[in-house]
Amino acid sequence: MSTPPAPSTSPANAGPAALPVLVPPLTLRDAAGRVREASVPAFAPPVRHGSLADIPFDNAREAPADAVLSRKQEDGGWRDVTAREFADEVRAVAKGLIAEGFQPGARIAIMSRTTYEWTLLDFAAWAAALVTVPVYPTSSAYQVRWILQDSGAQACAVEGKEQARIVSQERKELGGLAHLWQLDTGALGRLKAAGAGVPDAAVDERRALLSPDNAATLIYTSGTTGRPKGCVLTHGNFFAEVDNAIELLHPVFKSVSRYPASTLLFLPLSHVFGRMVAVGCLRARVRLGHAPSIRTEDLLEDLAGFKPSFLLAIPYVLEKVFNTGRATAEKMGRASSFDRAAGIAQRYGQAVEAAEHGTGPGPGRALRMARALYDPLVYRRIRAALGGHVRYVICGGSPLGRRLASFYAGAGIEIFEGYGLTETTAAHTVTPPLKPRLGTVGWPLPGGAVRIADDGEVMLRGGQVFHGYWDARRGASVPVLDDGWFATGDLGALDDDGYLTITGRKKDIIITSGGKNVVPAPLEDWLRAHPLVGQCMVVGDNRSFITALITLDEDGLAHWRQMKKKRGVPIRELSHDPELLETIQHAVDEANSSVSRAESIRRFTVLPVGFTEENGRLTPSLKLKRDVVARDFAAEIEEMYRK
Repeated sequence: MSTPPAPSTSPANAGPAALPVLVPPLTLRDAAGRVREASVPAFAPPVRHGSLADIPFDNAREAPADAVLSRKQEDGGWRDVTAREFADEVRAVAKGLIAEGFQPGARIAIMSRTTYEWTLLDFAAWAAALVTVPVYPTSSAYQVRWILQDSGAQACAVEGKEQARIVSQERKELGGLAHLWQLDTGALGRLKAAGAGVPDAAVDERRALLSPDNAATLIYTSGTTGRPKGCVLTHGNFFAEVDNAIELLHPVFKSVSRYPASTLLFLPLSHVFGRMVAVGCLRARVRLGHAPSIRTEDLLEDLAGFKPSFLLAIPYVLEKVFNTGRATAEKMGRASSFDRAAGIAQRYGQAVEAAEHGTGPGPGRALRMARALYDPLVYRRIRAALGGHVRYVICGGSPLGRRLASFYAGAGIEIFEGYGLTETTAAHTVTPPLKPRLGTVGWPLPGGAVRIADDGEVMLRGGQVFHGYWDARRGASVPVLDDGWFATGDLGALDDDGYLTITGRKKDIIITSGGKNVVPAPLEDWLRAHPLVGQCMVVGDNRSFITALITLDEDGLAHWRQMKKKRGVPIRELSHDPELLETIQHAVDEANSSVSRAESIRRFTVLPVGFTEENGRLTPSLKLKRDVVARDFAAEIEEMYRK
């Protein structure tokens, strides 16, 4: 006898809905009148039953013909996948997992780039009441072994032979790993065949076992220091995150134009940011595509073919689009025209922001005319680079900065900047629609709260906040919250209206020998926005002044070589080139203008090599491994203080 499926977990207002009324956060102040806490009531009711596993089946029942995904074909075109087709595939793969003997709660790992198969296996595992463990496809053998060992994964699905080789060479240390599947050789097809004899009801029975309190995934932090820790995120954490995000970001997820909402996902599904948006798109029935390659030419081709209405991105991507646009203009002899257009866009974006907050009249007639003049010459080209239809970008990972945020707003692309961590199921704060405050990361997501501790540390609370880290010995999470609050390790401040600004990492604070506390992030973020700068690390702990290690951006350097007719000059020579150093010095001077003399960069060194994930100096989420960089370039650092 078939067990009836759990009741629908679809949002109560899944159909057309009015833009929610934005109520400013409730704020609490300290004795000095500073805002120390901000909270926003939930927009979506909490989910009391069911799990993420129900989403494909709810979609198939309520809107079977809706296109919920698209897959790129060999000829470069995109084929839509309907809600019914996706649910059928999820059920077939889930039946295969059951046939292979996986019991509820078992962990299976996925090590792949951003592909349709990743999302399919994710939902199929949930439908079989399993827990998925993402592994970055670029992980080292040591990282793979640690994650698979610590999580107790019984299976690992890899994309191709290179990942299969890495896992295979570690299998002797992984006694619990019973299965290794290679996705590009038809592993999911074989799972479907294995489950052909399993009744459909078996999947319904597994789904009925799950509740919002069950673990959905075990995501390991990228680990800037030490071993990565496994964050246990529940189905309820994801529901609290995506349901409130869908309601808040109404223009993004609920198309208000004739062009249906859609996004092309190119950030890694191994990271919570990409994973949250993938779940949110299936939840809101927003057409989702996957782009496995982030090489510039591949990504531009995929964007042009898919034509998304919104994107999620890290600041690096938006910086690259801006810098590439300027480099193209410079090659055409129109650099000054581009710079004027950029300035007009920034002023326009700032004027719109002022009008929305009631602090200004909005763009005047002259500014509107200037923007209209440059739209076909510059702004339309920027939008075309993102596919032509993009009107919204959800940006996170690190601060974007007021300059770029205002530029994109003036160019016709609204940026929703957010802040969050793996521990908070991605975004915990986000820019509210029609109420941007450029340079901040917005208000708490509805249902969440932000508190600033006495030492400036950002504390977070809400339904999307996890309960604890994975303890392999107990086979469960260990609670880490203090009265419901999670200490992030980040430093920040709340303004009078409850907008949060992140200023840096608590552990990254530099204390000079003169006792000055310096937060490196603002200087580093400013310098990384320069076309020639790839990465930057500010140095100065227990030193008499601040210095910086700077690497060169490959694309920016290639353009500079061409413009300066220095194509054949080796990079080791260019890192000492007076003309290049003068350009970098101008960028450093601009960054220094935003801080006090004691916080400014007095000397810098341009390195002939980069900071990359491959050489171990960046995490998979592109965060600096400061200890590694300081160790690798100890001689260069000492030289800056001997001059």
